[in-house]
Amino acid sequence: MSIFSRLTDIVQSNINALLDRAEEPEKLIRLIIQEMEDTLVEVRSSTVKIIAEKKEIERRVGDLTRERDEWERKAEIALGRDREDLAKEALRLRTRAAEEVDTLTEQLIQVEAALAKANDDIGRLQAKLTDAKNREKALVARTKTAANRVKVRERLNDDRINEALSRFEQVERNLDELEGRVEAHDLGRRKSVAEEIAELEATHKLDEELAALKARVAARKGS
Repeated sequence: MSIFSRLTDIVQSNINALLDRAEEPEKLIRLIIQEMEDTLVEVRSSTVKIIAEKKEIERRVGDLTRERDEWERKAEIALGRDREDLAKEALRLRTRAAEEVDTLTEQLIQVEAALAKANDDIGRLQAKLTDAKNREKALVARTKTAANRVKVRERLNDDRINEALSRFEQVERNLDELEGRVEAHDLGRRKSVAEEIAELEATHKLDEELAALKARVAARKGS
């Protein structure tokens, strides 16, 4: 189905308004461009026919003008030879040729007006087509930019999550190592009160760091 039903629809169209209402602007702009290009071909084809008609009328006007002048010359000759009958017939034929010249001249004026309008339509249509192609380039550029921004954002988010997870795993490894050292140190002997309190403080500090890290990771995942 055509987007535009007539040439007037195209030259008077508001491309921005059409794109604003479209669910798929890129697809619509391509259809608009195709419609304009097809219409431009049709208008140019019609213009060729108008030009050919104009040339044909001009040729006929030239021929009839010469014929009119020739009959007038012959009427003068006949009158000079006292042949009024021939002079009248020549004048009748001259009048008929002159009337045909007047009729064709009026047609020529109409054809020239149609040609001027066609030329104006082609100019406006070409301007619309250029504008539509520029819109297409802008839409493609915006789409690529948006896609690149999404990729960058996804990559940044992935990197942050991976970094947080890596730090989380490192903390766990450090905690395991510390606990292992404590356990190995205490094998075969009783812990002093000071050692037990120091162990509790160290374990509490690591638990706090672990809890804080978990909170940061959860917050980034939710953002």
